[in-house]
Amino acid sequence: MLQTDFQSLIQKAIDSKTKPVGSLGRIEALAAQLARIQNTLMPVAASCGLTLFAGDHGMALAGVSAYPQAVTRQMVMNFLGGGAAANVFARTLGVDVEVVDCGVAGEPINAPSLLSRRLGAGTANAIERPAMTAVELDKALANGRAIGGDSDHDTACFGEMGIGNTSSASLVAAKILGYPVADLVGRGTGLADDGLKRKQALLEAAAGRTPDSLPADHALMEYGGFEIATMTGAMTAAAGAGRVVLVDGFIATVAALCARELSPGCAANFVYAHRSAEAGHARVLEALAAKPLLDLDMRLGEGTGALLAWPLVQAAAAMLRDMASFESAGVSGPA
Repeated sequence: MLQTDFQSLIQKAIDSKTKPVGSLGRIEALAAQLARIQNTLMPVAASCGLTLFAGDHGMALAGVSAYPQAVTRQMVMNFLGGGAAANVFARTLGVDVEVVDCGVAGEPINAPSLLSRRLGAGTANAIERPAMTAVELDKALANGRAIGGDSDHDTACFGEMGIGNTSSASLVAAKILGYPVADLVGRGTGLADDGLKRKQALLEAAAGRTPDSLPADHALMEYGGFEIATMTGAMTAAAGAGRVVLVDGFIATVAALCARELSPGCAANFVYAHRSAEAGHARVLEALAAKPLLDLDMRLGEGTGALLAWPLVQAAAAMLRDMASFESAGVSGPA
């Protein structure tokens, strides 16, 4: 069946439900997207998994964050102990959680429930030199593809943890989109005004090392984090496996930007969960022509915004699959 013919069938099925046409607004558009992703008028949103990618950034030691680099490791232990916001939301919503060490600073973490895909004890200082080698980037993307392609869940959430990763994401997005880095720099973990000025100056120096525009793989190699690159690979593979990918906030959206550049077909499976309060997120969403489902003034990361959008995905699938039509319910349609 031609894609346009199937789209017409989807729209007809939605419009025939016992409601005024268009009255469920964005839920109708989401239901139509789910039908296209799964190639059925009976979409399913039965289960969701959250994968949290953790990694450290060499530029964090230069002072781009309000928090010390040690917090990355401490938060990994918090995730493993079930105490973070992402854990709480996931438990509430019945979502499984997996934590991946992509390159946390210090010695390897010895925890049986942690998936180790370490590429080192953090990236190099991207203010001065490339964050990673081409070999490390290829390995990070491959690690992500293996993780994203291996799941029993029909919907995937991806989150991150890494002190300094809003700086990394700002630089990667600026180079891919050809934007001034100043347009994408925000307060991250909560920098005060003086800290924000220092962060902006450091990132301007980092941006000056390379041309104004870079392809996604070069941008990741120069400025990315191991966790961002691994997430990029996971997104491409999850989409390639036919799963819905719930894209979280600023850092996850930059990973989605990279994934779309490296594997354009994956974009059809991306559902943008929320608009972060982080300054650069709106600019990246605009560049992607993406309209997120929620706007809750959140800027935590960890996949928290993606988790909160999961019930909307479930509701949209159920609406198209289970809601009665005017004909089946014996309800009179519009005159």
